[in-house]
Amino acid sequence: MALKDTVEHVRSLLIDLMKDLDKATRGNKAAAQRVRTKTIKLEKVGKVYRKESIASEKKEKGSKAKKPAAKKPAAKKPAPKKKK
Repeated sequence: MALKDTVEHVRSLLIDLMKDLDKATRGNKAAAQRVRTKTIKLEKVGKVYRKESIASEKKEKGSKAKKPAAKKPAAKKPAPKKKK
């Protein structure tokens, strides 16, 4: 599954979950059961999203040219103290 497909799946799952959550808060027991099952599905899809997201970031990181590191100005050392 591609990352974009996974994102769409998460969105649709969340929309369905929100609808049933509203019904469940009003006392609908069947909707409460659907919310519980959808949270399990959301957890599974969330894990897939994390894996695909990390893989996508690694892929992008490898394909982009590295920028040279900006040099920091050298810190000036304090002058040694003279002994009296």
